[in-house]
Amino acid sequence: MSWTGPADAPLTARVAALGPSFHPSERLVVDRITADLAGAVDCTAQQLAEQVGVGRASVVRTARALGYDGYPQMRVALARELSFDEADEQDAEGDVGSVRSSILRFARTLPRVTAALSEDAVDEVVAALDEADRVVIAASGLSVPLGLSAAMRLSAADRPVEFLPDALSQLIAARRLREGSVCLVISGSGANPASLDVAAEARRAGARVLALTSFASAPLVELADTALVVPTVHESFSDELRQTSRVALTLVLESVVELLVARRGEQGREARASLMALLGERISE
Repeated sequence: MSWTGPADAPLTARVAALGPSFHPSERLVVDRITADLAGAVDCTAQQLAEQVGVGRASVVRTARALGYDGYPQMRVALARELSFDEADEQDAEGDVGSVRSSILRFARTLPRVTAALSEDAVDEVVAALDEADRVVIAASGLSVPLGLSAAMRLSAADRPVEFLPDALSQLIAARRLREGSVCLVISGSGANPASLDVAAEARRAGARVLALTSFASAPLVELADTALVVPTVHESFSDELRQTSRVALTLVLESVVELLVARRGEQGREARASLMALLGERISE
């Protein structure tokens, strides 16, 4: 699969979004590049190929899979990305230093969070959530907290939704959907079997399937009518496998809810005012 997202998306965001769709030789190339971005900029295609142990053609093919016309264009894009990466990571000293370093690494990757989003996809998701006669949220495994958060935030925005953490209950709810309904499937990997089953069942029922995932090549994207692809905030694919963070997905999800509130105009403002009034009643010194 090749990159089809925005042309100005940074290279590291493209790598994160395409994830496991790379061929083995391409995977070796992107791993080498992301391990030493500055070093990769100084390499010719032949030099990089020799370092990795693949043919020059594999390096060129990788560049094209990432959405560039060729390797020179990829080098220019990488140099541009590095020029914006001015975060000064302090040496980790003790536990607080380790936390600080982790936060700085996260801050450095923030620009990639929205790199794969398109205007049309975001508009379609917000409109579908607003207009649906029924919304069911599906999320399993590590994405369950996101499903719960989405349900709470959307309900607070006067967009009633259904979310049951049990996978079988989600499948039953999806089967009872119909045309005009929406199934929002949240899956970081986009390959969770339970979530894929729910998405497939919702499609068979005639509902619109919306996906929120981290990988453009995920099976879930193929099942969805509209997908929001949010690349991981980790600096390498191995980090994603070990840490499986859902922070980036959470940020985008919260922003989508804010867009929904704005789209609903007076209804959205009234819902927000009601929520603030309730919070005011519950807060005590």
